[in-house]
Amino acid sequence: MSTEYLRLTDVHAFYGESHILHGMDLVVNSGECVSLLGRNGAGRTTTLRAILGLTGRRTGSIMVNGREAIDLAPHQIAQLGVGYCPEERGIYASLSCEENLLLPPRVGSGGMSLDELYAMFPNLAERRASQGSRLSGGEQQMLAMARILRTGARLLLLDEISEGLAPVIVQKLGEIIRALKAKGYTIVLVEQNFRFAAPLADRMYIVEHGQVAAEISREELGSKQELLKQYLGV
Repeated sequence: MSTEYLRLTDVHAFYGESHILHGMDLVVNSGECVSLLGRNGAGRTTTLRAILGLTGRRTGSIMVNGREAIDLAPHQIAQLGVGYCPEERGIYASLSCEENLLLPPRVGSGGMSLDELYAMFPNLAERRASQGSRLSGGEQQMLAMARILRTGARLLLLDEISEGLAPVIVQKLGEIIRALKAKGYTIVLVEQNFRFAAPLADRMYIVEHGQVAAEISREELGSKQELLKQYLGV
């Protein structure tokens, strides 16, 4: 039996007066990679931000590893073992690659050591003394992912990590996600790049107008092409 790591039930989220999520319902089991697919503005990034308490008002239920998180502050949610890799990456330009890695606090046991991270991200080992502003887009993306792995987070929320990157870097990121899955991490992947996300995900939720419009397992991909075209234009 799979163990639930994350469950959203009837989650509504707001930015000021703007009502973005309209009753999100989804489940992510421990050790799964689940992808949120949809067009821009569908509510996928807001779903990740709502999990972490980074939107405005939220209602409904957000269970993280058996704990209700809807009323917790973002730092308390992070302490439940949640790591967030935002689309904008959030690299400190004036700090070195290694200083960026060492900056976040530990939120749980089992965080990767610097040696383990450099083994997984050899590009970062080569650039450990380089300023954040001197890293390429791909190196910055790797640094943003490596930084949350050091904290001990076990639930990884990854937002558009392949966007704008060279195919060879995207391929490397896919290999890293597979390696993390093999280590037992639970991953929620927001992606516009269907061809990147589909082979990695155990299940996919299609998000439309702040709700889940459809759920597709990896095994159903072949039979759900018309549905994918309808919602994604794939």
